[in-house]
Amino acid sequence: MFIIANLLLAFAKISEILLTLYTYVIIARAIVSWVNPDPYNPIVNFLYRATEPILRRVRSLLPHLGGIDVSPLLVLLVVQFLQQFIVASVKELALSLKAGAGFFQ
Repeated sequence: MFIIANLLLAFAKISEILLTLYTYVIIARAIVSWVNPDPYNPIVNFLYRATEPILRRVRSLLPHLGGIDVSPLLVLLVVQFLQQFIVASVKELALSLKAGAGFFQ
């Protein structure tokens, strides 16, 4: 069982790191959107390519709010939910498997 527990812990840690990095990318994208950036700048181009597919989907679900874009805020809330609930649950499952009070007993 310790192999499955270690696999789950590794998955949880990698997921946590990726979600944290994506949080920073979303925040950077929001800050960059406040100014008029050069669209050909490689950093700006990366920020838009990394965030626009998800933000576009969220924007399509929201009503028009008169020029205020709350999609980054909603995406950040979803990322926080994933970190606090899903990743934490996987960690707890892995730790319980390591302790011997596993799900499969």
